[in-house]
Amino acid sequence: MTDLFPSIEPYATALLDVGDSHKVFVEQSGNPNGKPVVYLHGGPGAGNSPATRQFFDPEIYRIVHFDQRGCGQSTPHASLEANTTWHLVSDMEIIRQHLGIAAWQICGGSWGSTLALAYAQTHPERVTELILRGLFLDRKKEMRWAMQEGPKAVYPDYWEAFEALIPEEERGDMLSAYYRRVTGDDEAVQLAASRAWCLWEFAIMTLVPNPDYVENLTDEFALAMGRTSCHYFHHASFMESDDQLLDGIDTIRHIPTVMIQGRHDLVTPMLTAWELHQRWPEASLQIIDGAGHSAAEPGIATAIMAAAMKFAVERE
Repeated sequence: MTDLFPSIEPYATALLDVGDSHKVFVEQSGNPNGKPVVYLHGGPGAGNSPATRQFFDPEIYRIVHFDQRGCGQSTPHASLEANTTWHLVSDMEIIRQHLGIAAWQICGGSWGSTLALAYAQTHPERVTELILRGLFLDRKKEMRWAMQEGPKAVYPDYWEAFEALIPEEERGDMLSAYYRRVTGDDEAVQLAASRAWCLWEFAIMTLVPNPDYVENLTDEFALAMGRTSCHYFHHASFMESDDQLLDGIDTIRHIPTVMIQGRHDLVTPMLTAWELHQRWPEASLQIIDGAGHSAAEPGIATAIMAAAMKFAVERE
Protein backbone atom coordinates (compact mmCIF):
# COMPACT_ATOMS: atom_id res chain seq x y z
CA MET A 1 0.00 0.00 0.00
CA THR A 2 1.25 3.47 -0.89
CA ASP A 3 1.92 5.72 2.09
CA LEU A 4 -0.54 8.55 2.56
CA PHE A 5 0.65 12.11 2.18
CA PRO A 6 1.91 13.64 5.46
CA SER A 7 -0.61 14.73 8.05
CA ILE A 8 -1.60 18.38 7.65
CA GLU A 9 -3.71 20.88 9.54
CA PRO A 10 -6.34 23.16 7.97
CA TYR A 11 -5.23 26.63 7.01
CA ALA A 12 -8.80 27.98 7.30
CA THR A 13 -12.05 26.96 8.99
CA ALA A 14 -15.54 28.42 9.02
CA LEU A 15 -18.97 27.70 10.46
CA LEU A 16 -21.36 28.65 7.66
CA ASP A 17 -25.01 29.45 8.24
CA VAL A 18 -26.82 27.45 5.55
CA GLY A 19 -30.34 28.19 6.78
CA ASP A 20 -32.97 26.11 8.57
CA SER A 21 -31.08 26.77 11.84
CA HIS A 22 -28.14 24.70 10.57
CA LYS A 23 -24.51 25.75 10.60
CA VAL A 24 -22.03 23.67 8.64
CA PHE A 25 -18.38 23.34 9.60
CA VAL A 26 -16.00 23.79 6.66
CA GLU A 27 -12.23 23.43 6.56
CA GLN A 28 -9.58 24.01 3.90
CA SER A 29 -6.11 22.48 3.77
CA GLY A 30 -3.29 22.05 1.28
CA ASN A 31 -2.53 24.72 -1.34
CA PRO A 32 -4.87 27.75 -1.18
CA ASN A 33 -4.22 28.34 -4.89
CA GLY A 34 -4.35 24.69 -5.87
CA LYS A 35 -6.81 22.51 -7.75
CA PRO A 36 -10.06 22.42 -5.72
CA VAL A 37 -11.36 19.09 -4.42
CA VAL A 38 -14.20 18.54 -1.96
CA TYR A 39 -14.22 15.32 0.03
CA LEU A 40 -17.64 13.93 1.00
CA HIS A 41 -17.72 11.76 4.10
CA GLY A 42 -19.99 8.78 4.51
CA GLY A 43 -22.53 7.66 7.03
CA PRO A 44 -24.63 9.66 6.57
CA GLY A 45 -23.66 11.30 9.84
CA ALA A 46 -20.09 10.09 10.22
CA GLY A 47 -18.40 13.49 9.95
CA ASN A 48 -14.94 14.00 8.56
CA SER A 49 -11.77 12.14 9.41
CA PRO A 50 -8.54 14.17 9.36
CA ALA A 51 -6.78 11.23 7.67
CA THR A 52 -8.77 11.80 4.47
CA ARG A 53 -6.87 15.05 3.90
CA GLN A 54 -3.88 12.79 3.24
CA PHE A 55 -5.34 11.29 0.05
CA PHE A 56 -4.41 14.47 -1.86
CA ASP A 57 -1.03 16.03 -2.62
CA PRO A 58 -1.14 19.19 -0.46
CA GLU A 59 1.12 21.04 -2.89
CA ILE A 60 -1.29 20.44 -5.77
CA TYR A 61 -4.74 20.42 -4.20
CA ARG A 62 -6.89 22.92 -2.36
CA ILE A 63 -8.65 20.38 -0.13
CA VAL A 64 -12.15 21.19 1.15
CA HIS A 65 -13.89 19.15 3.82
CA PHE A 66 -17.20 19.81 5.53
CA ASP A 67 -19.25 18.06 8.19
CA GLN A 68 -22.71 17.42 6.79
CA ARG A 69 -25.75 18.67 8.67
CA GLY A 70 -26.05 17.44 12.24
CA CYS A 71 -22.66 15.73 12.57
CA GLY A 72 -19.04 16.44 13.38
CA GLN A 73 -18.61 20.10 14.27
CA SER A 74 -21.78 21.19 12.45
CA THR A 75 -24.75 22.29 14.53
CA PRO A 76 -27.29 21.46 15.85
CA HIS A 77 -25.85 18.09 16.71
CA ALA A 78 -27.72 14.97 15.51
CA SER A 79 -30.58 17.10 14.18
CA LEU A 80 -32.81 15.51 11.56
CA GLU A 81 -34.85 18.63 10.86
CA ALA A 82 -34.32 20.01 7.34
CA ASN A 83 -31.74 17.29 6.79
CA THR A 84 -32.10 15.60 3.39
CA THR A 85 -29.92 14.84 0.40
CA TRP A 86 -31.18 17.95 -1.33
CA HIS A 87 -30.39 20.17 1.64
CA LEU A 88 -26.82 18.84 1.47
CA VAL A 89 -26.64 19.48 -2.27
CA SER A 90 -27.70 23.06 -1.56
CA ASP A 91 -25.13 23.31 1.24
CA MET A 92 -22.39 22.28 -1.18
CA GLU A 93 -23.34 25.13 -3.49
CA ILE A 94 -23.31 27.58 -0.60
CA ILE A 95 -19.83 26.34 0.37
CA ARG A 96 -18.54 26.47 -3.21
CA GLN A 97 -19.76 30.03 -3.71
CA HIS A 98 -18.50 31.14 -0.30
CA LEU A 99 -15.02 29.84 -1.17
CA GLY A 100 -15.07 31.42 -4.63
CA ILE A 101 -14.56 28.12 -6.44
CA ALA A 102 -15.86 27.95 -10.01
CA ALA A 103 -15.83 24.14 -10.22
CA TRP A 104 -14.29 21.35 -8.15
CA GLN A 105 -13.37 17.73 -8.14
CA ILE A 106 -15.57 15.60 -5.91
CA CYS A 107 -14.31 12.58 -3.99
CA GLY A 108 -16.83 10.59 -1.97
CA GLY A 109 -17.17 7.08 -0.60
CA SER A 110 -20.14 4.98 0.49
CA TRP A 111 -22.94 7.46 1.29
CA GLY A 112 -20.50 10.12 0.08
CA SER A 113 -20.67 8.54 -3.39
CA THR A 114 -24.47 8.88 -3.28
CA LEU A 115 -24.22 12.56 -2.40
CA ALA A 116 -21.51 13.07 -5.04
CA LEU A 117 -23.76 11.65 -7.75
CA ALA A 118 -26.77 13.66 -6.55
CA TYR A 119 -24.75 16.90 -6.56
CA ALA A 120 -23.11 16.19 -9.91
CA GLN A 121 -26.43 15.42 -11.58
CA THR A 122 -27.88 18.66 -10.16
CA HIS A 123 -24.86 20.85 -10.96
CA PRO A 124 -22.83 19.06 -13.66
CA GLU A 125 -21.21 22.31 -14.77
CA ARG A 126 -19.60 22.65 -11.33
CA VAL A 127 -17.84 19.27 -11.34
CA THR A 128 -14.44 18.74 -12.97
CA GLU A 129 -13.97 15.06 -12.03
CA LEU A 130 -15.46 12.40 -9.77
CA ILE A 131 -13.69 9.84 -7.57
CA LEU A 132 -16.26 7.45 -6.14
CA ARG A 133 -15.51 4.66 -3.65
CA GLY A 134 -17.80 1.92 -2.32
CA LEU A 135 -20.66 2.78 -4.66
CA PHE A 136 -24.06 3.16 -3.04
CA LEU A 137 -27.33 4.27 -4.64
CA ASP A 138 -29.65 3.56 -1.67
CA ARG A 139 -31.96 1.34 -3.68
CA LYS A 140 -34.36 -1.08 -2.02
CA LYS A 141 -32.27 -4.14 -2.86
CA GLU A 142 -29.15 -2.53 -1.41
CA MET A 143 -30.88 -1.87 1.89
CA ARG A 144 -32.38 -5.38 1.96
CA TRP A 145 -28.87 -6.72 1.61
CA ALA A 146 -27.37 -4.59 4.38
CA MET A 147 -30.28 -4.76 6.83
CA GLN A 148 -31.93 -8.14 6.28
CA GLU A 149 -30.25 -10.65 3.99
CA GLY A 150 -26.55 -10.25 3.34
CA PRO A 151 -23.80 -9.64 5.88
CA LYS A 152 -25.52 -11.65 8.63
CA ALA A 153 -24.65 -14.79 6.65
CA VAL A 154 -20.96 -13.90 7.10
CA TYR A 155 -21.15 -12.37 10.58
CA PRO A 156 -24.02 -14.14 12.40
CA ASP A 157 -22.34 -13.43 15.75
CA TYR A 158 -22.33 -9.67 15.20
CA TRP A 159 -25.81 -9.83 13.67
CA GLU A 160 -27.12 -11.55 16.79
CA ALA A 161 -25.94 -8.60 18.85
CA PHE A 162 -27.49 -6.17 16.35
CA GLU A 163 -30.92 -7.79 16.41
CA ALA A 164 -30.89 -8.37 20.19
CA LEU A 165 -32.19 -4.85 20.72
CA ILE A 166 -35.25 -5.52 18.55
CA PRO A 167 -38.20 -7.72 19.61
CA GLU A 168 -38.62 -10.80 17.44
CA GLU A 169 -41.91 -9.60 15.96
CA GLU A 170 -40.19 -6.50 14.52
CA ARG A 171 -37.14 -8.22 13.02
CA GLY A 172 -38.73 -8.60 9.60
CA ASP A 173 -37.95 -4.91 8.99
CA MET A 174 -34.85 -4.02 10.94
CA LEU A 175 -34.44 -0.60 9.33
CA SER A 176 -37.90 0.55 10.42
CA ALA A 177 -37.40 -0.96 13.86
CA TYR A 178 -34.18 0.98 14.38
CA TYR A 179 -35.64 4.14 12.87
CA ARG A 180 -38.46 4.11 15.42
CA ARG A 181 -35.96 3.84 18.25
CA VAL A 182 -33.41 6.44 17.14
CA THR A 183 -36.19 8.97 16.48
CA GLY A 184 -38.25 8.18 19.58
CA ASP A 185 -38.64 10.34 22.68
CA ASP A 186 -36.60 8.15 25.02
CA GLU A 187 -33.03 9.47 24.91
CA ALA A 188 -31.58 6.35 26.50
CA VAL A 189 -33.20 4.19 23.82
CA GLN A 190 -32.00 6.60 21.13
CA LEU A 191 -28.42 6.19 22.32
CA ALA A 192 -28.59 2.42 22.79
CA ALA A 193 -30.02 1.93 19.30
CA SER A 194 -27.54 4.37 17.76
CA ARG A 195 -24.60 2.57 19.38
CA ALA A 196 -25.88 -0.83 18.22
CA TRP A 197 -26.29 0.53 14.69
CA CYS A 198 -22.70 1.82 14.64
CA LEU A 199 -21.27 -1.39 16.10
CA TRP A 200 -22.94 -3.42 13.34
CA GLU A 201 -21.59 -1.10 10.65
CA PHE A 202 -18.12 -1.21 12.19
CA ALA A 203 -18.19 -5.02 12.24
CA ILE A 204 -18.69 -5.24 8.48
CA MET A 205 -16.77 -2.11 7.47
CA THR A 206 -13.41 -3.78 6.91
CA LEU A 207 -12.32 -7.14 5.57
CA VAL A 208 -11.28 -8.05 9.13
CA PRO A 209 -13.22 -6.31 11.95
CA ASN A 210 -11.14 -3.49 13.44
CA PRO A 211 -11.41 -3.21 17.26
CA ASP A 212 -10.14 0.37 17.15
CA TYR A 213 -13.47 1.50 15.70
CA VAL A 214 -15.33 0.06 18.67
CA GLU A 215 -12.90 1.39 21.27
CA ASN A 216 -13.12 4.91 19.87
CA LEU A 217 -16.92 5.04 19.54
CA THR A 218 -18.25 7.99 21.52
CA ASP A 219 -21.88 8.64 22.39
CA GLU A 220 -21.73 11.88 20.41
CA PHE A 221 -20.56 10.11 17.26
CA ALA A 222 -23.04 7.26 17.74
CA LEU A 223 -26.04 9.58 18.01
CA ALA A 224 -25.13 11.55 14.91
CA MET A 225 -24.30 8.47 12.85
CA GLY A 226 -27.13 6.23 14.06
CA ARG A 227 -29.89 8.83 13.88
CA THR A 228 -28.82 10.35 10.57
CA SER A 229 -28.18 7.04 8.81
CA CYS A 230 -31.53 5.62 9.85
CA HIS A 231 -33.27 8.85 8.87
CA TYR A 232 -31.78 8.86 5.38
CA PHE A 233 -32.16 5.15 4.67
CA HIS A 234 -35.71 5.02 6.02
CA HIS A 235 -36.57 7.73 3.48
CA ALA A 236 -34.52 6.17 0.63
CA SER A 237 -32.20 9.19 0.72
CA PHE A 238 -35.19 11.32 -0.37
CA MET A 239 -34.92 10.18 -3.98
CA GLU A 240 -37.91 10.50 -6.31
CA SER A 241 -37.48 6.92 -7.52
CA ASP A 242 -35.44 3.83 -6.73
CA ASP A 243 -33.27 4.28 -9.83
CA GLN A 244 -33.04 8.08 -9.82
CA LEU A 245 -29.24 8.20 -9.77
CA LEU A 246 -28.90 5.44 -12.37
CA ASP A 247 -31.39 7.19 -14.62
CA GLY A 248 -29.49 10.47 -14.31
CA ILE A 249 -26.21 9.16 -15.70
CA ASP A 250 -26.63 10.90 -19.06
CA THR A 251 -26.38 14.23 -17.24
CA ILE A 252 -22.84 13.43 -16.03
CA ARG A 253 -21.60 10.95 -18.64
CA HIS A 254 -19.02 13.48 -19.85
CA ILE A 255 -17.41 14.00 -16.43
CA PRO A 256 -14.11 12.09 -16.04
CA THR A 257 -14.82 9.51 -13.33
CA VAL A 258 -12.99 6.77 -11.46
CA MET A 259 -15.03 4.26 -9.43
CA ILE A 260 -13.15 2.24 -6.80
CA GLN A 261 -14.75 -0.85 -5.32
CA GLY A 262 -13.54 -3.43 -2.81
CA ARG A 263 -14.41 -6.86 -4.14
CA HIS A 264 -15.28 -8.13 -0.65
CA ASP A 265 -17.29 -5.08 0.43
CA LEU A 266 -20.19 -6.28 2.60
CA VAL A 267 -21.67 -2.82 3.24
CA THR A 268 -22.07 -1.74 -0.39
CA PRO A 269 -21.55 -4.91 -2.44
CA MET A 270 -19.78 -4.79 -5.77
CA LEU A 271 -22.96 -5.47 -7.73
CA THR A 272 -23.96 -1.80 -7.41
CA ALA A 273 -20.67 -0.57 -8.86
CA TRP A 274 -20.93 -3.20 -11.60
CA GLU A 275 -24.48 -2.19 -12.56
CA LEU A 276 -23.49 1.47 -12.55
CA HIS A 277 -20.54 0.73 -14.80
CA GLN A 278 -22.81 -1.11 -17.26
CA ARG A 279 -24.86 2.05 -17.60
CA TRP A 280 -21.78 4.27 -17.58
CA PRO A 281 -18.93 2.50 -19.40
CA GLU A 282 -17.08 5.77 -19.91
CA ALA A 283 -16.29 5.75 -16.17
CA SER A 284 -13.33 3.66 -15.05
CA LEU A 285 -14.13 0.86 -12.58
CA GLN A 286 -11.25 -0.35 -10.43
CA ILE A 287 -11.99 -3.52 -8.48
CA ILE A 288 -9.72 -3.95 -5.46
CA ASP A 289 -9.21 -7.60 -4.55
CA GLY A 290 -8.66 -8.39 -0.89
CA ALA A 291 -10.45 -5.24 0.24
CA GLY A 292 -13.73 -4.55 2.02
CA HIS A 293 -15.60 -1.28 2.37
CA SER A 294 -13.41 1.17 4.26
CA ALA A 295 -11.32 3.80 2.50
CA ALA A 296 -8.47 2.69 4.79
CA GLU A 297 -8.47 -0.83 3.32
CA PRO A 298 -5.26 -1.96 1.59
CA GLY A 299 -5.46 -0.99 -2.05
CA ILE A 300 -8.42 1.36 -1.76
CA ALA A 301 -6.50 4.33 -0.35
CA THR A 302 -3.80 3.73 -2.95
CA ALA A 303 -6.41 3.79 -5.73
CA ILE A 304 -7.96 7.03 -4.43
CA MET A 305 -4.56 8.70 -4.32
CA ALA A 306 -3.67 7.46 -7.81
CA ALA A 307 -6.95 8.76 -9.24
CA ALA A 308 -6.42 12.17 -7.63
CA MET A 309 -2.89 12.35 -9.03
CA LYS A 310 -4.07 11.21 -12.47
CA PHE A 311 -6.66 13.98 -12.64
CA ALA A 312 -4.17 16.57 -11.38
CA VAL A 313 -1.65 15.68 -14.09
CA GLU A 314 -4.25 15.49 -16.85
CA ARG A 315 -5.59 18.96 -16.11
CA GLU A 316 -2.23 20.73 -15.85
